[in-house]
Amino acid sequence: MDRRAFIASSAGAALAVVGGVAAYGSASASEESADSGHIKSATAITEVFGDGLKLTAVALEYDAPIKNAKLSKTTFSVADRTITKVYATTAPTPARKGCNGRYVIVEMSPDDEAASLLESSGPSGGGTPPSGAPSGAPSGAPSGGPGGGGQQGSKVKEAVATVVQAADIVTARGTVYPASSTGVTTTAVKNLIVDDFKQLSFTDPATGNTLTYNLYIPKGYDKKKSYPLVLFMHDAAVLSTETTTTLVQGNGAICWASPEDQAKRPAFVLAPQYSTAVVDDHGGYTVTSWLETTVNLLNNITDTYSIDKKRLYTTGQSMGAIMSIVMDIEYPDLFAASYIVAGQWDTSQVSPMANDKLWITVSQGDESAYPGQNAITAALEEKGATVTRAVWDGTSTPKEFATDVKKMVAQKTSINYVAFQKGTVVPSGVTDNALNNHLYTWKIAYNIEGIREWIFRQHQ
Repeated sequence: MDRRAFIASSAGAALAVVGGVAAYGSASASEESADSGHIKSATAITEVFGDGLKLTAVALEYDAPIKNAKLSKTTFSVADRTITKVYATTAPTPARKGCNGRYVIVEMSPDDEAASLLESSGPSGGGTPPSGAPSGAPSGAPSGGPGGGGQQGSKVKEAVATVVQAADIVTARGTVYPASSTGVTTTAVKNLIVDDFKQLSFTDPATGNTLTYNLYIPKGYDKKKSYPLVLFMHDAAVLSTETTTTLVQGNGAICWASPEDQAKRPAFVLAPQYSTAVVDDHGGYTVTSWLETTVNLLNNITDTYSIDKKRLYTTGQSMGAIMSIVMDIEYPDLFAASYIVAGQWDTSQVSPMANDKLWITVSQGDESAYPGQNAITAALEEKGATVTRAVWDGTSTPKEFATDVKKMVAQKTSINYVAFQKGTVVPSGVTDNALNNHLYTWKIAYNIEGIREWIFRQHQ
């Protein structure tokens, strides 16, 4: 089946791109700037989920410490948003629990329709994307291969919110700040994890290509230590000249750089941004010079920083999964392990991967990648590879996935092949067809912490 991928997310507000990671909404005539009254500043806070960038909180800075115990979910209101938590703290960042401080964090549900900051940029006549879909072709989009096609990328809405203090609040010293019907609009944006990446470019002397990329450098980087590196490559949905697109379209890049993962597994994360298709899995299995450029970029990074070349890992979804496969074929000794998400390739070429350590995830409802991976794993078994196969429920809880991973890892094979059961991948309300089974695979795949842990345990 041919598929061509384009960004799919809920649309709604007027579009404005700011520095690549944009902001949602705009202030009305009745709204005041962030420095009105006792509020000195207001910052919109965004997070990236499996289905992309969302506005999930606002940090309000007051002119005095606020009494945390007097705050509740009804203290504030935000139009079209569900407030899930309100607390005071000492920094303009979400926290596990509140304490008296100058900042009040207003957290909002990521499931709200207005939370999404991604907007489809597919071609005219491309259909309407399902609300909350990960990047990829919207329902009814023109067909094309997962490795080819795509348009100039995702559009990101401005991350702006207007907060109304609907009830009185009390300072730590007992002063009452009365409720107000006037909204306060955010004037700054903090993009969690995304802001921790640097945006850079690499001109490849071998190919002449210039490739922009995002690089996460572990906090407290010590050149006397040696760090692993994860290379993430995006799908053809988000071909773009905006470097941060790959960071905000889903969590395939940022999951490795989360504070939780970095606390356990400090690592570099390299996420190139492609403006043109790198591989084509239909019509001839072609590979462009951008794949060579990506490998040369990786080598440049490993030569520049203190990186353990025996602990390099590759991963990608759709086009990026195919790129990982091709790299494993052409450079069989480069990576210690690969995480292949919803990709396939010519089985006659895969024999160099027989000794590789692979974790593969795909949906049974994906009419290209599922039979494609069945064929690849069978071909690798013929060459001596050991494979453990399992069918998982895509709606499993983190605890259930952890149990699934543990059972699979106990088999101690070099290849772990997981197929998400058809009917458990595509969310309710979205057409359960082959295309959507493809697109929603990576929304699930990169949230499974145990797979990331397994990847990092592999060494050359």
